[in-house]
Amino acid sequence: MGNVQAVIDLPEELYLSLSASGLTKEKIAGESRKLLALKCFKEKVLSLGRASELSGLSKWDFIEYLSDNGVPVIDYDQAEMKRDFETADKLSKRLKK
Repeated sequence: MGNVQAVIDLPEELYLSLSASGLTKEKIAGESRKLLALKCFKEKVLSLGRASELSGLSKWDFIEYLSDNGVPVIDYDQAEMKRDFETADKLSKRLKK
């Protein structure tokens, strides 16, 4: 499957301000991808793997990016955590047999 290009239109004045602070078009695009990936992961729109793919970072670098931005990689609610502990307990008992 091919790629789809998404374009961000910026007012020229805004782009000039950003470029004056060292942001090239490539850096703006890269930062935009990372922020979109972070938001999509945080809102559970994309999995960790898909969000890291969108960000252009390796999975481990994306995990670090999430951490740097206060987004937990694992975000269990009480019911999910209880279910996982019960599953782990059952597996542990089976292995001991």
